[in-house]
Amino acid sequence: MNEYLTEREQLEVFRQWWRDYGWYLVGGAGMALLGYFGWNQYQAREQALNEEAAALYIELQQAVEDDSPESDRILAELKGEFPDSPYAQQGSLLMARELLISDPQRATEELRRVMTTSGDPELAMVARLRLARVLAYRESWDDALAVLQVAEPGQFAARIGEIEGDIHFARGDADAARAAYERALSDPGWENLDRNLLTMKLNDLDTVQTVSAVGEEGE
Repeated sequence: MNEYLTEREQLEVFRQWWRDYGWYLVGGAGMALLGYFGWNQYQAREQALNEEAAALYIELQQAVEDDSPESDRILAELKGEFPDSPYAQQGSLLMARELLISDPQRATEELRRVMTTSGDPELAMVARLRLARVLAYRESWDDALAVLQVAEPGQFAARIGEIEGDIHFARGDADAARAAYERALSDPGWENLDRNLLTMKLNDLDTVQTVSAVGEEGE
């Protein structure tokens, strides 16, 4: 008995195999093609949406620069159509900067939205720092300090310390301001600070405390 299959027997074996398993092969190839084309379509759609959001953001920048009332409409459209886009978050930051003097309450709302909804941790932290400064501008000292309470600030620790120092200084607590400034000089991210400016702030504290002490002695 021949140990090798004849050509006809090999063909019959292949046919049987194809009847039993061929549809797996066809189905797998079909799924692969569908996945490939589906992924490409998804990528193309994401790219198109990103370009639309970018165009709206550029339009918003121009409207803000021109002090146009259209800026509110454009930002509303950007947030409504692309709520999860970084351009919507950046739009809120841009608007908050423009509204700081004219409408600090609205600026607060825009910054808080970015802080609480952004999927980008760094962008959310930037919004947090700006929000603290806006609250301090409004003399909501305790609220500003509460916003800066972050469990793991990472490389933003030094910037938080500097802002805390500014807040304490503004409310007249020189000792707390000094502690915050000195902490900022060594906390993570200190290399991103303007150390000359921070040193000037510390020197200003010395001047304030000296003047205060002289005044008390004069009394």
